[in-house]
Amino acid sequence: MFTTIIAAMDRDRLKEYAEKINNFYSRHKRMPSYSEMLKIFSLRSKNAVYKRVSGLISEGLFSKDRLGRLLPSKLQKPVRLLGFIQAGFPNPAEEEMTDLISLDEYLISNPQATFLLKVEGDSMIDAGIRPGDLVLVQRNLSPKNGDIVIASVDGEWTLKYFEKNKDRVVLRAANKKYPLIEPRSELTVGGVVIANVRKYK
Repeated sequence: MFTTIIAAMDRDRLKEYAEKINNFYSRHKRMPSYSEMLKIFSLRSKNAVYKRVSGLISEGLFSKDRLGRLLPSKLQKPVRLLGFIQAGFPNPAEEEMTDLISLDEYLISNPQATFLLKVEGDSMIDAGIRPGDLVLVQRNLSPKNGDIVIASVDGEWTLKYFEKNKDRVVLRAANKKYPLIEPRSELTVGGVVIANVRKYK
């Protein structure tokens, strides 16, 4: 079925549709509905939209969650990777394009299990996580000692280091002014932090 859809539509046209969805997402910070895609794609029926979306998913440009909602699998535009630069003594970065890299492809391996949270507070500041940062969290990972997790402790959610010694699990802040957290009755790990994003300007 998907092969037929893609055969009926040029791949360049699919990229144009993906670009239009990308532009909508950049403006509204959400994915468009099927009704909105009627206007975005200049189509007259939702069935036509469905065929385009099916083609985009088959090409790996997007995916769907369990509820059938469209997810930005490869939404972000690739950015040029120019090379490497030392963090010690400065070395001029070569102005030669060595590769193209898409940030979401680099950071996210499982879009359906991954989400963003905005950080409040300074309890993880010594781990390089500051107020206002965005942490990328993956749900389906088993936490290991030293992982940074989001966890519900006795009904309250927090962001901390995960530490387990035999049957004892504690959560540790990356700031000396915060005490060690040892759950009194309940601990639920909601996900493991896989990346931290900070915007400077």
